[in-house]
Amino acid sequence: MNQSLKTILIGIASGFAGAYLFDWSGLGQRAQIQTQSNVDTAQAIRFADYRSLISQSEPFSVVQGFTEAAKASTECVVYIKTTTLNQRSYTFFDLFFDTQPRYDRVMGSGSGVIFSKDGYIVTNNHVIAGATEISVVHNKRTYKAKVIGTDPSTDLALLKIDAQNLPAIRIASSETVQVGDWVLAVGNPFNLTSTVTAGIVSAKGRNINILENAPFPIESFIQTDAAINPGNSGGALVNMRGELVGINTAILSRTGSYAGYGFAVPSDIVVKVVTDLKNYGQVQKAFLGVDVIDVTEEVYRDLNLDEISGVVITYIEPKGAAERAGLKRGDVIVSINGKPIDSKVSFDEQLSYYKPGDKVNVRFKREGKINERQVELTNIDGTTSIFRREVYKAERIGAELELVPKAERTRLGIETGVRISKITGGLMQQMGIEEGFIIVSINERPIQSPEELAEILERIRGRVIIKGIAKNGTKGYYSYIF
Repeated sequence: MNQSLKTILIGIASGFAGAYLFDWSGLGQRAQIQTQSNVDTAQAIRFADYRSLISQSEPFSVVQGFTEAAKASTECVVYIKTTTLNQRSYTFFDLFFDTQPRYDRVMGSGSGVIFSKDGYIVTNNHVIAGATEISVVHNKRTYKAKVIGTDPSTDLALLKIDAQNLPAIRIASSETVQVGDWVLAVGNPFNLTSTVTAGIVSAKGRNINILENAPFPIESFIQTDAAINPGNSGGALVNMRGELVGINTAILSRTGSYAGYGFAVPSDIVVKVVTDLKNYGQVQKAFLGVDVIDVTEEVYRDLNLDEISGVVITYIEPKGAAERAGLKRGDVIVSINGKPIDSKVSFDEQLSYYKPGDKVNVRFKREGKINERQVELTNIDGTTSIFRREVYKAERIGAELELVPKAERTRLGIETGVRISKITGGLMQQMGIEEGFIIVSINERPIQSPEELAEILERIRGRVIIKGIAKNGTKGYYSYIF
């Protein structure tokens, strides 16, 4: 039964009829990317504190044996099992004889890395996304896991199990990793526990567009030819000391299995994300208040630049951090706090290490001259304070709602919007609106807050048109008759 028919039949059974329309045009063909999924503190943590978690080992020139590296890392990698409840498709029999939703239990698996000896486990967000039960298996013991926080923008998640004195992995700075270095991928491919494969670092700073549906994605992957297969997701990519340099995340494949291209989130990003999730429950992403593009040969000619390097500012957020510091559209950013910026990937990565309120020195070119400004970074809502996500539980309509932050509204070109962050049943489930959909208006009335949205849906009658934006940024609407 197709989705449109299913939506209509659900509407008939619940006393209203609806239609679901969307403009899916403009979606280009892409190579198939397979992912391998089978608190507050009184004082903000500074950037230096993130780096202090990274091993201070001296660079090594003599490669240690694979045996030693495998032994040091395998005991730090866990097996993750998940259970997800998926609602079954409706049939004509269900519509007339069974009004209760029915679910199938779907089992999944992946890998995780012991981040600290007191039971914090880092894995991929896609390994545990939507799971109703999560178990962690280590040394033949099974632990129930709690989700501390997730970050779809980097595809990372932090879990906690009730255990002590676990063998936490040592962490190396991914900045020290060089193309050509030997690395090991440790995980649980095809449900085979503690599997190790070897290869080299093939490239750094790869953007493969697998997180494009996440808000403000950060893709600066380490590419490796170490064999990574389904089940390896969330496992460790380690150097020849057995130190973590990345979290295995994806493979580029047309079959779903290893084809020579594996990708891992760099350990420096992992440390920042995990520390934020542990202390705040969410990542404290910093914003410069600009959009940028790579300096390509075409851009180099059009702007009459003196070299092909840096990133060009194409948009300045009104009253944002960059505008307040005096940056302008057309400026070419060449470094942030002394770190060279040679692509949008490196620009996004460098900003990912900071938090709202941090001040950075931005070096840029304007009309052939080098300039430098100090910029105070903001959060996703445009302020310099720690951002707190506020979720409104609208139990009567069966949803959890949240106001879309300022930076995201600006990127999407909307003035207001409320996101459906979770559907728990009831009216929202019957309507068939997907999680992540942003409601902009109802019957042309702009929606200013989650409370307003819940109130309108509780009492509205007649023909209803809900306009908004899907998770992939596509504009569309839902039409119903209540």
